[in-house]
Parts: sequence; C-alpha cells; structure tokens
Amino acid sequence: MLKGIPSILSPELLKVLMEMGHGDEIVIADGNFPAVSHTNRLLRSDGHGVPELLEALLTLFPLDTYSEQPVALMDVVPGDTVETPIWRTYEQIIGKHITPAIEHVERFAFYERAKKAYAIVATSEKALYANIILKKGVISE
Repeated sequence: MLKGIPSILSPELLKVLMEMGHGDEIVIADGNFPAVSHTNRLLRSDGHGVPELLEALLTLFPLDTYSEQPVALMDVVPGDTVETPIWRTYEQIIGKHITPAIEHVERFAFYERAKKAYAIVATSEKALYANIILKKGVISE
C-alpha cells in the first residue's frame, strides 16, 4: 500500500497509467461492454462501478487539455429510450479537474476506437451506456 493512492486503483492499473503517454486513451467499460474481445490489454475492476473508478483515476490521471474533447461517451443508439443519468455524474466528477468537454460517439465507432485504446478497464457497472474513454494529457508541474 502507498499513501495518497486510492485503494480502488490496482497495481496493474497504476502500472498501465504510468506507461501511457500524452494522447493515449483508456476505456473504462461497463459490465455489458465486450472488453475481452476488444483489447489485448484488459484490466479487471470487478465489483466496482465506473463513477468510483473515474473519481479515483482522475486524482492521478491528467486529461488532455490540448484536445477539444478529452472524454468520449458511447452515444445512445437512435430509437433506444434508455435514460443516462450516469452521464451527469461523469460531468460532475470531470468538472472537479477540467471544464467538461465530452464527445458522444456512435456505438460501433466507439467499439472501433476502444480497440485502438491503450487499455480497457472492465468494471461491474450496471448502468447502460456507461462506457467512457479518457485521453491522457501532460503533467506540467
């Protein structure tokens, strides 16, 4: 254990976050996301939801301030009547770090982008359309 590191962040996830460079992306996936088939670098965070993981991750992970939209969400499929209150939670969490600039990506385009991400973190999140992509920024201090 280390001081100041949120305990929800596993050693494997911390290693991946350290390996990532400016512009690399990481996916935090909900429980329905086909994570195994979309990456060669899968990290498990079973038993946890996306908001709690996002909150902890952003204490260490700088979002890309050079990108217009350093955060991407899987957009709701047209015609689907699902509500997405979790998105407001994401905006609040992200807003503690930067002004939220969030892109909405069509479902299959999101899958393709996820395949190119540095890693995918699979959670047990039950909310629908709870998948989120974060683009890593730089440490300027």
